[in-house]
Amino acid sequence: MTRRRQIYEGKAKILYEGPEPGTLIQYFKDDATAFNAQKKGTISGKGVLNNRISEHVFTLLSTIGIPTHFIRRLNMREQLVRQVEIIPIEVVVRNVAAGSISKRLGIEEGTMLPRTILEYYYKDDSLGDPMVADEHIAAFGWASQEEMHDIADMAIRVNDFLAGMFAGVGIRLVDFKLEFGRLFDGDYSRVILADEISPDGCRLWDMKTGNKLDKDRFRRDLGGEAEAYQEVARRLGLLSDDEAAVLDLEEHRKARGQAQAKDAAKDADKPAS
Repeated sequence: MTRRRQIYEGKAKILYEGPEPGTLIQYFKDDATAFNAQKKGTISGKGVLNNRISEHVFTLLSTIGIPTHFIRRLNMREQLVRQVEIIPIEVVVRNVAAGSISKRLGIEEGTMLPRTILEYYYKDDSLGDPMVADEHIAAFGWASQEEMHDIADMAIRVNDFLAGMFAGVGIRLVDFKLEFGRLFDGDYSRVILADEISPDGCRLWDMKTGNKLDKDRFRRDLGGEAEAYQEVARRLGLLSDDEAAVLDLEEHRKARGQAQAKDAAKDADKPAS
């Protein structure tokens, strides 16, 4: 088997060279980080669930005309995506006060915001991904004014769609993070949605109980992270209520091998006819 060339490794994913020019393979890890990677851990099966959830969301977004880097899911942990030049701006879309906005502005967590708020953060781990304004983005050339208009328009459309989708399964979309990239065609480029959309980058609360169904369970040591991610997948119809999610391929193979060994032992114990 040919060893794939690794292009990049982030906190939650690894990018490998794709099978065709202009493509990459995006691998979802179980690694979990918080507070700019100051807190690290593992959520068993997170990569499998995030892969399926992100595939589902990106596929639906494409049906409403949102251009994305997603091509298709390859297996439990990998998907084929278009290679883009990532714009170094994280877009945070907020519907309800939570996390850093509550701390910065003294707004009680859970307060509905008077309108959807877009915030921009410069992608630089060494600086802690600082919040920036449109003026910074323009002054330092991180994105053009036209690109930022496209980004803002897409972010609002994605929010409207996702808020309705999650509300339909009893989940409140509190806030979420988006990343965008430039897809080149010769000398020209267009902005498309990239990265992933999953409980790693969204705050998702049960609409009845307020229970957190996202990475805040890891950030705040609440426990039950894997169960929360599975619950999101089940409500989206990606796991049946009685289906045990295959979260770790090696464990699945091991369990299947043990079952096959037991069956073989039973057959060996049967008297010859």
